[in-house]
Amino acid sequence: MAIERTFSMIKPDATRRNLTGAITKMLEDAGLQVIASRRVWMSRREAEGFYAVHKDRPFFGELVESMSAGPTVIQVLQGENAIAKNREIMGATNPTQAAEGTIRKTHALSIGENSVHGSDAPETAAVEIAYWFSETEIVG
Repeated sequence: MAIERTFSMIKPDATRRNLTGAITKMLEDAGLQVIASRRVWMSRREAEGFYAVHKDRPFFGELVESMSAGPTVIQVLQGENAIAKNREIMGATNPTQAAEGTIRKTHALSIGENSVHGSDAPETAAVEIAYWFSETEIVG
């Protein structure tokens, strides 16, 4: 198995409810190591840039609005098959369909307020990590 890096985000709906530590613990308990972490309050422009891939989708405006509505914790995770492992521990986007014990089953409020984001592929992870972190900020 390959050691890889992935991008993870604890969204404003979760930080507002003081779940940063609980979610990070779930990630670490799953075998992922946090090698970069920062708390940010995304500007509208940063949210539009980060989610530009969704700009033509009907939910784009609502997504940008919610992501710029409060603090977010952005992280780089590392571990064996980190992308797949992170997606597994996050659970399905719809918390009613997420498996028991996943972050979204445990903490998400709805499809829109689903507490976390994670990269879906190595290429996406590279782009998302580079959007928020320089190489000197990643220690691991």
